[in-house]
Amino acid sequence: MSDALVTLVGYAQAIAWFVIGAGALQNLLYLVQLGLAAVALSQRPSIPQSTVLWRRYAEASPPIALLAPAYNEALTIVQSVRSLLSLRYPSFEVIVVNDGSSDATLRTLIDAYGLRPIQRHFDQPLEHQPIRGIYGAEHQPRLIVVDKANGGKADALNAGINVSRAPIFCSMDADSLLEPDALLRAVRPFVEDPERTIAVGGTVRIANGCVIRDGRVIQVGLPRSFLALLQTVEYLRAFLMARLAWSRINALTIISGAFGLFRRARVIEAGGYTRGTVGEDMELVVKLHRLMRDKRLPYRVGFVPEPVCWTEAPESLRVLGRQRSRWHRGALETFERHWDVMFKPRYGRLGALGFTYILLVDILGPVIELLGYLLIPAFWALGLLSIDYLLAFLAVSFTFGVVISVGALALEESELRRFPRARHLLILTAVAVLENFGYRQLNNVWRLRGLWQWMRRSQSWGTMTRKGFSAQA
Repeated sequence: MSDALVTLVGYAQAIAWFVIGAGALQNLLYLVQLGLAAVALSQRPSIPQSTVLWRRYAEASPPIALLAPAYNEALTIVQSVRSLLSLRYPSFEVIVVNDGSSDATLRTLIDAYGLRPIQRHFDQPLEHQPIRGIYGAEHQPRLIVVDKANGGKADALNAGINVSRAPIFCSMDADSLLEPDALLRAVRPFVEDPERTIAVGGTVRIANGCVIRDGRVIQVGLPRSFLALLQTVEYLRAFLMARLAWSRINALTIISGAFGLFRRARVIEAGGYTRGTVGEDMELVVKLHRLMRDKRLPYRVGFVPEPVCWTEAPESLRVLGRQRSRWHRGALETFERHWDVMFKPRYGRLGALGFTYILLVDILGPVIELLGYLLIPAFWALGLLSIDYLLAFLAVSFTFGVVISVGALALEESELRRFPRARHLLILTAVAVLENFGYRQLNNVWRLRGLWQWMRRSQSWGTMTRKGFSAQA
């Protein structure tokens, strides 16, 4: 063998070991998450029935303002607002922020609820685009609609925080549906540990395939779309495994923008939502971590798996791809702004674990994994690597992925049992296996596109086409 060929083989082996090692480390982190989530679920308090929950927590529960930014949501806005107004919670208001919609979102709300312009005095500690009008209705005193110039979701949320008066606010999407007792379940950490708790996230699930009536999910089902089925497994893994695990060690770096409760005073102290970013939910949670650690105050950012928010998943590759690229861009923007927490001891687990995970999984992960899919089979075909390298890479890439996905599904069935039929679990188990053969790789392509958009400083959200909850059955 010539010296040049020996050198080439050495390079190929070095690249292979790097890719396999990085993949093994990433999967090891997933396995740790799975273990932490299992421990957290097994040790959590028993889940009380809604009536017991009401007797136990209703009197002590603080008022909540539900903030629902809406941009071109005419198709789903009435059902979403109806769902929010019917929540079982002692004291709350619903603040819909119409962020300069170009469709009939505002007119739809005015017609549906008989809204009229009202006077509502408020301070403006957080900056946002000008408010053009505030609307209310005599027969729905809990509903407030804010009409403002377009500024993006973070800008709309800042406006909602300024207009709100409750000590806790719930950030959500206007096209999402909360279960009737979701607020009462999510607020438990604020009641049980009011001094330390500053933010709590709940579970987000896929509504596609469910039966929905009057803004409520009355029967849980599975999507007919295979693409939505894949997302169902993803959401189970992301919320039940990853977020529960990081919450367990107080290193949770993201609370979904679709459903999260925050202490208003601390959010204002942290500067509110950062405008000009597509990852405003993650950015706010990291800012809250930094605020409390800089002040050296005890705090808690938690996740509660029982309260559920239902959302409609994209059923086209084009729309889903735009969504995933945007999510990845948001993670990169947050990491860019706060990367220094990794190297400062005062940020503890946030830097040592939370941001190291973002670096390995979100930033380096897609690049390394796709390089592996391209280079290792090519090196093997050219005779530069033995079959052992190829088999090791495939085992790391596929076997671990299947084990982790099926493990998250097993946690769901053993602890929460939200799917009523055994057939549903069999279908989801099959999907958990199949997602590793094509869909996972496609996700990495979308994430790389998000990386490219971040490098180009793109702030585009893209069009999110939805069918609306009335189409769910």
